[in-house]
Amino acid sequence: MDAPAIAAPAIAAPLAATQPRALRAPAAAGTDAAMRRAAQDFEAQAFATLLQPVFATVDVSRSRWGGGAAEAQWQPMLVDAYAAAATRAGAGLGLADLVLRELHRIRAAATTTPNTGEPTP
Repeated sequence: MDAPAIAAPAIAAPLAATQPRALRAPAAAGTDAAMRRAAQDFEAQAFATLLQPVFATVDVSRSRWGGGAAEAQWQPMLVDAYAAAATRAGAGLGLADLVLRELHRIRAAATTTPNTGEPTP
């Protein structure tokens, strides 16, 4: 009794299908909403960086859950969430408006030709 022949799987895919695709900018990049979101994200990150030392001085052994390794692991994420919530509520550092203004200035400079002030073709 002969065993049935098993065909080898076809693994020879076209070479083009295995080559990486060129990256494209997201469609929303450069829109006002995307720039505002990026400015707020930057402000939240800066605010969280400033809050980290404050929360590092807290005695977690006296906290509600008694501290421990799990609380120490989650604390940086909690600080990030506090900073993001404060920034969304407008109670952050006030950097988002400054960053957004600078992003608008950079975008305007990129769309005009030097020394003429006319839009690029």
